[in-house]
Amino acid sequence: MITISEAAQAHFVKLLDKQEKGTNIRVFVVNPGTPGAECGVSYCPPDAVEESDVRLPFNGFDAVVDTESAPFLEEAEIDFVTDQMGSQLTLKAPNAKARKVDNDAPLEERINYMIEAEINPQLAGHGGKVMLVEVTKDGIALLQFGGGCNGCSMVDVTLKDGIEKQMLAQFPGELTAVKDATEHQAGEHSYY
Repeated sequence: MITISEAAQAHFVKLLDKQEKGTNIRVFVVNPGTPGAECGVSYCPPDAVEESDVRLPFNGFDAVVDTESAPFLEEAEIDFVTDQMGSQLTLKAPNAKARKVDNDAPLEERINYMIEAEINPQLAGHGGKVMLVEVTKDGIALLQFGGGCNGCSMVDVTLKDGIEKQMLAQFPGELTAVKDATEHQAGEHSYY
């Protein structure tokens, strides 16, 4: 479920050595499965462990995860990196905003997962987002752009050179094209 690098494990052991005996770490997701999901790590004293919590053993401590956060922490990675700017813990949880779906899930579910986990985080830097409207019987994914993408002059480049290439590579034989269903000329726009 969660990978913790050797460097991060050593860092946690040092930190936990100064805490109450039996204290572990808790890894969690606030607002899991939503665009506002945030991940975190905190101390977990012995009396804060719930019966339903998942305990993952590491070198010298356990990582404790609540059952609600667990599916959203699949493939999460914690590392402790040192560079010229100093040292810091990093937590990457690619499934925090959308629960990972199985490879045999319906195509629409797999596309929605890809949008939430890979595409929308890229678009968010420009205030944009995209959602799946439908997949036609011909294998065309119709997308609706919103936020900063609605009315943006670069939306065609984003769609063809970015999103469509990613989606066709991810779903070969299932998708034939990706098209924009947004009415960019109507409604309120972020850009003119």
